[in-house]
Formats: sequence, C-alpha cells, structure tokens
Amino acid sequence: MRHPRVGVAILTLGTRPTELALLLESVAGQETPATRVVVVGNGTPLPTLPEWVTGVELPENLGVSGGRNAALARLREFGDVDVVVDLDDDGLLISPDVFTRLTKLYAADHQLGIVSFRIADERGRTQRRHVPRLRAADPMRGGQVTTFLGGGHGLSLRMLDQIGDWPEEFFYAHEETDLAWRALDAGWKVLYEPELVLQHPWTSPTRHAVFHRMVARNRVWLAKRHLPALLVPFYLGNWTVLAVARTRSTAGLRAWFGGFAEGLRTPCAPRRPMKWPTVWRMTRLGRPPII
Repeated sequence: MRHPRVGVAILTLGTRPTELALLLESVAGQETPATRVVVVGNGTPLPTLPEWVTGVELPENLGVSGGRNAALARLREFGDVDVVVDLDDDGLLISPDVFTRLTKLYAADHQLGIVSFRIADERGRTQRRHVPRLRAADPMRGGQVTTFLGGGHGLSLRMLDQIGDWPEEFFYAHEETDLAWRALDAGWKVLYEPELVLQHPWTSPTRHAVFHRMVARNRVWLAKRHLPALLVPFYLGNWTVLAVARTRSTAGLRAWFGGFAEGLRTPCAPRRPMKWPTVWRMTRLGRPPII
C-alpha cells in the first residue's frame, strides 16, 4: 500500500526568520520526506528560502485562514500531495519520524481526517490550552477529539475536498473548531496523537492584539454557522460566563463584548447546522457542542 504523500504549509509574518530557518531544517531532516513544502508570506516579503521550498508572497495579511488557503491552493496545483501538514513558523519538529508516524496513521484509516500534534515547549511542558479536549491534566492521553491545534496538525486533502477549506472570514481564532465540526459532521475522525510533537515556545494567546474581539466574534459565528438552533443560546451563554470569569482586564472585557456584538449583527454564511447524530457523537467523545 502506498503511504500518503505529505505537503507542508507554513505561514510567516516575516518577524521570525531565524525560527523559520530552523523549522525548515527540521522538516528537511524527516526520515519520510515531504513531497512539497510551501511557505506563505502573509502580507510580507519572504526571506531567501532553500531551493526545495516554494514561496508564496501575499500582498496583504489574510489571517491564518486566508494564508492557509493560499498554501492549499499552491499545494493542489502540484497534484502530488495527500496530507497537508500545517506548522507554526516558530515551531520545531524535534523528532525525525513525525511524518513517518503520521503517514502510517492515515494509511491505516481512510476515515481519518485530522491529526492534532502535541505542542510542548523546550522543557517538554504542554499548556492545558494546547490539549484539545476536556480533562486536560494529562497531555499524553491521546484519542479521538472534537477539535485540534492550529500550531501543528495533519489534514487529509481528500477530506478538505469534501468539506471545504479554512473559513477565511474568521481571519484568526476558532478556525480549527470550524473545520473540525464540519469534518465530524461529514463522518471524518479527528485524532489527538501526543507522540507527534511540535516544539513551540510557551506563550499566551492574549499576545495577539485582536485576541478578545476575534475570539468573541468567531464564537458567535461558529454557533450561527454550525449549531442546531436549540443549542445556540446554551453555547453562547456558557462562553459568556467563562469570558467574564477569565478576563482580567476591563479593556479585555470591553473588546470581548464588542466582538460578541459584532458576531451577532454580522452574517457569516453559510448556515449548515450539524446533524443531531453529530451532536451525540461529540457528546460521547466528551465534548458536547455547548461547552
């Protein structure tokens, strides 16, 4: 059986050229080589890249979703990629067998749509927010989940051809959940595999200036796009309570409620509510879509 062919997509804003170069070295060091590697300059010129890397320079920053879609478009043009691996430009593949393990997973299960890597810092620590399930105290417990990590993951191109690509309107925040919910509703599996590690610096999500607004707006858009009407108030109510409890600054709360209001008043088509069997499947996986 032919193992799936890997294409790598990396976005950069041009602010981490040293980290990007180290990441590309770790990609080149994989024992199962990537068929294609694409680096997208998201509204920025690219540095000099190795000859085996394809560069794409976008005239403006299209956000995470738009940038990844640009990488997907270029990878599709080559026609020799089965699995797309997205990697943060300040990440590092510390083991040479990541792509080998990944392709074996996909070869063994044709309904496997998404594989989420484990993200760990230089000391091997994984932040709770980087474990894509509830009960996140043990980051080494893998299995099927209902969302995945944007910093390092694999996507079946066959799955994307069926369900569609990244939601460009989201720009940043919850684009992974949007994609995962569509995958689950179409019958694909989402797997968290902690043995596949992307080393990444310890960070806070609030380092992004638009964090609070985008998180709130896109939560509302998620609900409007994907949830059965009965579940929408429960989902948004739960997250409003959590936002008030967790946000430590008045400015942050003001931005959050501004984003929430923006999500309510602006459309984010198309609305395709997930099927009730999908809701039940997510519940059995430990995360019903109201949490």
